[in-house]
Amino acid sequence: MKQFANIQKLDLLIALYIFCLIVAELMGAKTFPLGKIGSFPLNASVAIFVIPIMFSINDVIIEVFGADRMRSIVKSGFIIIFCLILFSVLATSLPPSTRSQPMEAAYDSVFLVSIRLSIASLIAFLSAHLLDIAIFEKLRKRLGTQGLWLRNNLSNFIAQFFDTAIFITLAFYALSKSFEANFIFLIGLIIPYWLLKCLLSVVETPLVYGGVRWLKKT
Repeated sequence: MKQFANIQKLDLLIALYIFCLIVAELMGAKTFPLGKIGSFPLNASVAIFVIPIMFSINDVIIEVFGADRMRSIVKSGFIIIFCLILFSVLATSLPPSTRSQPMEAAYDSVFLVSIRLSIASLIAFLSAHLLDIAIFEKLRKRLGTQGLWLRNNLSNFIAQFFDTAIFITLAFYALSKSFEANFIFLIGLIIPYWLLKCLLSVVETPLVYGGVRWLKKT
């Protein structure tokens, strides 16, 4: 364990951020049932467990190191997603060896993300995280170091709404359907998913306080 004692705290936190980012991108296509409201089924992506963590890390790093540091990390994350998409296209386009042939179809279905979903993911990620940083930074200038719980949750609520709305709209808007039909369908996805993210953000608020204290501690 001594070999891990000299790991820099910020490096570890950034590594966790990148882990959550990769998990959301590679595994987020799987959905699971949440329950029903009347006869309306509610489902969520497995990425719901890591996306609120990413927004919490945003706020922890901003609180300790400032908004510019976090913007750099978000932009780096954007590049990582883009590179991941490009490599997925390369890896799935190469012919399989005899040994890999039996698993080729499954491999392609897992790693070959559609261009539309990838673009939606890229735009939603960059827009929402930069918005989260901007709101948190503005609230911090007004409130100072007080009210971290308010700054954390308010910035998360707003940014995660845009993250959810942008991704779901770009990914699932059907050009063959009317605006009204699309609106009803998309709102039925966006609102429950966003509310669940908000709930998880509230639950994770103590982790933000703990993360700030841990990161500041020498």
